[in-house]
Amino acid sequence: MQASEVLALLQEHASADARAQLGPRYGIHVDEALGVSMADMKRLARPLGRDHALAAELWSTGVYEARVVAGLVDDPAVVTIEQMDSWCADFDSWAICDTVCFTLFDGAPDAWSRLEPWAADEALFVRRASFALLWSLALHDRAAADDSFRAGLDLVEQHATDERPLVSKSISMALRAVGRRSPDLRAAVLSTASRLGDSDSAPARRVGRTALRDFR
Repeated sequence: MQASEVLALLQEHASADARAQLGPRYGIHVDEALGVSMADMKRLARPLGRDHALAAELWSTGVYEARVVAGLVDDPAVVTIEQMDSWCADFDSWAICDTVCFTLFDGAPDAWSRLEPWAADEALFVRRASFALLWSLALHDRAAADDSFRAGLDLVEQHATDERPLVSKSISMALRAVGRRSPDLRAAVLSTASRLGDSDSAPARRVGRTALRDFR
């Protein structure tokens, strides 16, 4: 199927009311959107299977729903570092950031390599992507060693002072997801959370104390 055909299908499920509610109701503030529900996007993507070329075409349209479908149909096995960095630089909402991290990037061969450079980037959705990816890896990468997640906790502690809610939320979710991986990581998370909970930084305190409440 061609990208133009997928866009036509999306248009059939578009709603002006849904488009108008993206920002006020869901906090999805994007320049180009049709107003298609996530359920409809998933339903349209399912029969497309895995199609790396189609995903690239859909992403290039810049349309929010087309990019969601791109994340759903792309093949993580062939996703490169260059693609990950390029798409990450295009992220313009928490929704596309999280969708791509959870449905595509966390299965890419070099997923772990992007945590540190993205966390170091000051761009809002690039930094969020680092911790959305860590969060997703904690849930989905069953083969990863605990040491990989301990390195992720170092990034959490380093950047928990970020005052932007969209970043802080992803850091908080990543921290708690890592703590559910194993008893050893739970102990490491509690140690990290205790330090953050005593921080002079209000965002860091919130991250730490939320995790402590979750686990205690």
